[in-house]
Amino acid sequence: MAGEGDRRADLEVDESRRSRILGSLSGAGGRRGVAIALISTLVFVVVVVVVIANSPGWPTVHEDFFSWHYFKSTLPGIARAFLLNCEIFLIAECLILPFALLIAVLRSLPGPVFFPLRALAIVYADFFRGVPTILVIFILGLGVPGLELSGVPTSVVFWGIVALVLIYSAYVSEVYRAGIESVHPSQEAAARSLGLTRWQTLRKVIIPQAVRRVIPPLLNDFIGLQKDTALVGLLGALEAFNRSQIDVAATFNFTPYLAATVLFVAITIPLARFTDWLIARDRRRRQAEGLLA
Repeated sequence: MAGEGDRRADLEVDESRRSRILGSLSGAGGRRGVAIALISTLVFVVVVVVVIANSPGWPTVHEDFFSWHYFKSTLPGIARAFLLNCEIFLIAECLILPFALLIAVLRSLPGPVFFPLRALAIVYADFFRGVPTILVIFILGLGVPGLELSGVPTSVVFWGIVALVLIYSAYVSEVYRAGIESVHPSQEAAARSLGLTRWQTLRKVIIPQAVRRVIPPLLNDFIGLQKDTALVGLLGALEAFNRSQIDVAATFNFTPYLAATVLFVAITIPLARFTDWLIARDRRRRQAEGLLA
């Protein structure tokens, strides 16, 4: 018995040692893989930079697109115009969130009584997801003011915001709907068994869970919304893209486009990284819930 116990202890020691060796090897292999990937990426970037810098037309392109003089002189004006992009984005986002949720709720209503509302929500979502954003902006921004109706706003910024709200509400409503359908039916059954009405169940049980689950994809849609605010400039609104076009026409240099690009990237990249962080946190939370279950 003693010999058998000693052999078992030796086997456990060998297994532990083997696990440590494999762990160290896998860690070393992972670090080596990361190092190789970084080096190869750096080499590729260096090669691309060298090829571009030695191309025959690089001096002309450098002067036309990367002029520090024009970048420094046009950036303040474009930055002031970019405030309009941010204003359009914030107003549209505040309108899209509740409107899209309403559409998603209407589409999820059960029973034949609510069929007209479901059909209306489906037609709305399908239509505005199928029409290009720029067409909706032109039709509303140029067509509605042209009617000269009394009491109807004629501001191109107003109608640009309306167009963005109509388009993005259709997309965001589908995100909400996916979140609502991801809530297990047992949640609704439990709420109804406690005496809650259908509306109370939606408001207190289903919608809060659905919204928490769809926050990352919602942020992805709003990254696209921030970029599409530049389309309002096609109606004549003096936002960042339109201001950069004016500067390009005045200087015959394309560097103002680069200045506008920098401003948009300064907003969208932090939003993208924040979205990635939320997705990773949600994945960890779900894994923890699975282990507890």
